[in-house]
Amino acid sequence: MAEDNNQGNGANGQAAADQQDKPQVQFALQRIYIKDLSFEAPNSPSVFQQPFKPKVGLDLDTTHQKVGEDLYEVVVKVTAQVTHSEEGTTSFLAEVEQAGMFRIGGLEGAQLDHTLGAFCPNVLFPYARECVDSLVNRGGFPPLMLAPVNFEAIYAQRKQREAQQQGEQATQ
Repeated sequence: MAEDNNQGNGANGQAAADQQDKPQVQFALQRIYIKDLSFEAPNSPSVFQQPFKPKVGLDLDTTHQKVGEDLYEVVVKVTAQVTHSEEGTTSFLAEVEQAGMFRIGGLEGAQLDHTLGAFCPNVLFPYARECVDSLVNRGGFPPLMLAPVNFEAIYAQRKQREAQQQGEQATQ
């Protein structure tokens, strides 16, 4: 019986040693900043002289790059183009590149790619959303409240497209 207990402790001790050998996951937001900002209202003041019936076009993009050891810059680019629905003239164009510096350690491969492509953009998007809304308001237009975005789904769609493209290239 005593030997059984020692073997059990030995196995648990080995599991604890294996846990210590694994690199610890580290995630820290270092800084959030605006990388680029633009607002254009090319048809003002005439756009203010007609009823505002907006048609909103929204474009989202994310990029990331390694800038140091375990340090990554992630950028969420939001472009909102609002046209007058009846005439198709541009009411305004707002572009924001919201960026963040993230220290990420202990992740590699697909886990790191997922963190940079989905999790980090989810952290940054509320800041980009607020910035777009503020720009639009300062431009004299009604608030533009962007809906939350599911970057997990966008990331999954991107990975699916990449897999399909690789499959098509392999068959050619």
